[in-house]
Amino acid sequence: MKIALFGTSADPPTTGHQMIMKWLSTHYDLVVVWAADNRLKLQQTPLEHRATMLKLLIDDISQNHQNKVVINQNLSSWKTLETVAKAKLIWGENVEYTLVIGSDLINQLHRWYHIHDLLTQVKLLIIPRPGYIIDHDSIEKLEEIGGKIAIANITGLNVSSTAFREKRDINTLIPPVIAYIHQQHLYECPYLTQTQI
Repeated sequence: MKIALFGTSADPPTTGHQMIMKWLSTHYDLVVVWAADNRLKLQQTPLEHRATMLKLLIDDISQNHQNKVVINQNLSSWKTLETVAKAKLIWGENVEYTLVIGSDLINQLHRWYHIHDLLTQVKLLIIPRPGYIIDHDSIEKLEEIGGKIAIANITGLNVSSTAFREKRDINTLIPPVIAYIHQQHLYECPYLTQTQI
């Protein structure tokens, strides 16, 4: 069995996240997603809201993909090694786990908690993101310490959670997430009226 592990800040989750989940569902037996806190990001929207929006994003995926994409918020941890340990308690040791990351994170990986141990337990799949060049030197260094790395043959959409927070472009979100943001008064978006949802 092959499982893709895809944690994301999801602040908020975008159509770009959804596209990646759909693509992963065609390449893996199961795609496990969760909303994660990031110690490097200040003032994040409360985790429970981000997890709810992520669930809405998954629920919006067509049935062709939906049965392969699940949210498991229990996997959320600041330490990815702990996330993998939790996954193994659920799905077992005899599974091929692949950690999915965006190309914007490659240069940070060497600073992750016990990265050597992590790389012995998972494969890495890098999703190219517009505006982030894939640093092949960093990839080589990770491979030297045991990393098994692949680069996905897709490129993420040119949308991001950060761009939404800064520019409030609702075209980067799906309608159920926009409605939730409006209901919960998130991101200081009072102008998101019912006519826009």
